[in-house]
Amino acid sequence: MAMASFARRKAYLLTRTFSNSNPDALRYTFSLTNFSRGFASSGSDDNDVVIIGGGPGGYVAAIKAAQLGLKTTCIEKRGTLGGTCLNVGCIPSKALLHSSHMFHEAQHSFAHHGVKVSNVEVDLPAMMGQKDKAVANLTKGIEGLFKKNKVTYVKGYGKFISPNEVSVDTIDGGNTVVKGKNIIVATGSDVKSLPGITIDEEKIVSSTGALSLKQIPKKLIVIGAGYIGLEMGSVWARLGSEVTVVEFAPDIVPTMDSEIRRQFQRSLEKQKMKFMLKTKVVGVDSSGDGVKLTVEPAAGGDQTILEADVVLVSAGRNPFTAGLELDKIGVETDKGGRILVNEKFESNVKGVFAIGDVIPGPMLAHKAEEDGVACVEFIAGKHGHVNYDLVPGVVYTHPEVASVGKTEDQVKASGVQYRVGKFPFMANSRAKAIDDAEGLVKIIADKETDKILGVHIMAPNAGELIHEAVLAINYEASSEDIARVCHAHPTMSEALKEAAMATHDKPIHI
Repeated sequence: MAMASFARRKAYLLTRTFSNSNPDALRYTFSLTNFSRGFASSGSDDNDVVIIGGGPGGYVAAIKAAQLGLKTTCIEKRGTLGGTCLNVGCIPSKALLHSSHMFHEAQHSFAHHGVKVSNVEVDLPAMMGQKDKAVANLTKGIEGLFKKNKVTYVKGYGKFISPNEVSVDTIDGGNTVVKGKNIIVATGSDVKSLPGITIDEEKIVSSTGALSLKQIPKKLIVIGAGYIGLEMGSVWARLGSEVTVVEFAPDIVPTMDSEIRRQFQRSLEKQKMKFMLKTKVVGVDSSGDGVKLTVEPAAGGDQTILEADVVLVSAGRNPFTAGLELDKIGVETDKGGRILVNEKFESNVKGVFAIGDVIPGPMLAHKAEEDGVACVEFIAGKHGHVNYDLVPGVVYTHPEVASVGKTEDQVKASGVQYRVGKFPFMANSRAKAIDDAEGLVKIIADKETDKILGVHIMAPNAGELIHEAVLAINYEASSEDIARVCHAHPTMSEALKEAAMATHDKPIHI
């Protein structure tokens, strides 16, 4: 059966470039459009590509465009490249997650490994300094990549004059006009505020403010139990804050597989994070030294007042297109402000494209990067694709939770007959050896064909383990395919192999 499955995949590899039964999921077509090079400098004559926004989608698109031989200019208002992700999002949060985890391990785990320490303290300025250094080095690295690939970098706030012209108010107080045959909007997203709550980034903070608190709050309330709220709540809980998460919905991370979600919440509760689900915020008072939050059941009922030193508003993000003057050139958006694009990422205005958080789809840095590459490939007369069904999602707490494909709830709702295989890390030798064995791997496969439909992992390094599953689903592998691949021993990845064995037949070590 494994050999037959390999043959099926081989045939798939030979044909997938030319046809696709699901064009909404996989974006790639042929384009016979030729492109010409512009030879004059940006700001005076045409570029082949102008990108507004230097975040993960924008800077990756700029580098790829230049690699494809297109004269390229990238405009970024922040003055440092990398966007929200690198400057005040993905990267600094992961730095603090790692540093706070090290502190927590020193407090609670070192002794089990024979490492005795006393008087472990948090030096918050030093911790923040390490985070800031990592960010600075990475942003400078992107500037180096721009120079290497001959991408022109304009620092300033861009807005459309016409479909082929962008006026830029530069950060040094000047103004320049950048012209391009093709313009890509890659301006990302911004924090979503809540009615009646004013974010001051001191007592009431967004994720940006939560990355730069000057002292550890005794009490922290997080509004919103999504990826960002749980990650930042986890950071400050490890450092000693009493953390309460308030969520209007009945569950944390509603997109997560329900079985994994329940185990994940129990894990966070063991870390002393408290949850108030089905709860809405109806009032905020920050006039005193701290913050008083008035909440009530989502369905209505008696009100309760919660007190905290800091409140983190983590209710999601909105596409950021303010000041671009899209309406001036007639670009269509949906009710949420997202730019509507076709399968080649082009808006209704010829030559104006959009990628990343400003278009429909998951608001993730790695998704934006894929958008950027595919978009400039289309512009260059090539073909590109992004399979939105295979964008992995990761919550970078400890343990991490990573997923790709469909949840069991989704498969069940679709009516497809399926099998589920699970394997706990308590039975994984590497996890036991390092005394970090909380979590499991869960695989969902079609009952008739054994094709893998979804994989969900809760483990210390789930964000690294998930990519074997992404690759497997991308090439329509069966659970037997993974089960029959030799995995190094002892590794955490063996849990994925064992879960595949449990899906196809029976695992060995449980």
